[in-house]
Amino acid sequence: MFQTTKTLQEQSNEIRQRLDEEICDFSEPLWNYCRYLTGSPWDGEDLYQETLLKVLGGLYTRWHPTNLKSYIFRIATNTWIDLCRKEKRTLGVLSEENEAFEELSDNLELEEALQQLDELFTPRQTAVFLLLEVFRFHGNEIASIVKTTPGAVYASVRRMKRKIQNTKHQSIKSKYTASPQRSKIIQAYLKAFNHGDLEGMLSLISDQAHYEASLGFLEVSKEEIRNGSLAFGLPGHHAIECELWGKRVIVVLAESDQGQLVHDIQYQEVENNKIVYHRSFFFRKEFIVAASKELGYKPQLIKPPLNWEEK
Repeated sequence: MFQTTKTLQEQSNEIRQRLDEEICDFSEPLWNYCRYLTGSPWDGEDLYQETLLKVLGGLYTRWHPTNLKSYIFRIATNTWIDLCRKEKRTLGVLSEENEAFEELSDNLELEEALQQLDELFTPRQTAVFLLLEVFRFHGNEIASIVKTTPGAVYASVRRMKRKIQNTKHQSIKSKYTASPQRSKIIQAYLKAFNHGDLEGMLSLISDQAHYEASLGFLEVSKEEIRNGSLAFGLPGHHAIECELWGKRVIVVLAESDQGQLVHDIQYQEVENNKIVYHRSFFFRKEFIVAASKELGYKPQLIKPPLNWEEK
């Protein structure tokens, strides 16, 4: 049984690597789509990951030739709409009523509009706007993705542009609020990390802690962490605490001849004075690149086993 499981893991990893190669040309647009669709880089990252996992698990159901880009954007859209439906959000109706056409005047105005979509429109309207105006899908493709008609796609976007024009000077309330002051446990974690104190850091982690390196690996106990991702000790980098998109995070910086580069971004959840959940974005190129820009650093593109400069 163990040998069979191991073989399946190896085969799954090969398929995952093949998928990464196939989508490399549009993985960044997909991440941005998820970000603006959800109205949050954090929620968008979760949607991006869930989308890829669903694609990996569902491609076998496609019996016909498949446009992979269109298929993956469809999965992302449907996954988000399903989540909104579970949260009992109004999904919206896309009607074909005629409205006057309104053009957004420039790229800056479009960028402002992207920041407002989640505040102003329903999930289906947001998806339609992004797919047509930003990612340049054809009306019939969009109609298939969101389950409507091409006429409704174009009419909805026309109405949305009018509403954006009418509200563009209004202040849109931020979705995020400042986090409470970080726990003393996190400060102790930073101190241990920066002093290379592996045992001190492990003492702060629950025996049942989950360590998730998104789209990389998952460890479900301190013992797995000790013998797995930390088997060779700490990396010798420097970690600082920052606020990123409304969340307090730990940014791991690597020294280079270009200065400090973002090696990893992490956050932890603490209960009963122990770290019970640790999440790392080490393997997430699109997230690391966008976060580095937000934080004012350059990303580390070559960090074994990853070489993002090749893609």
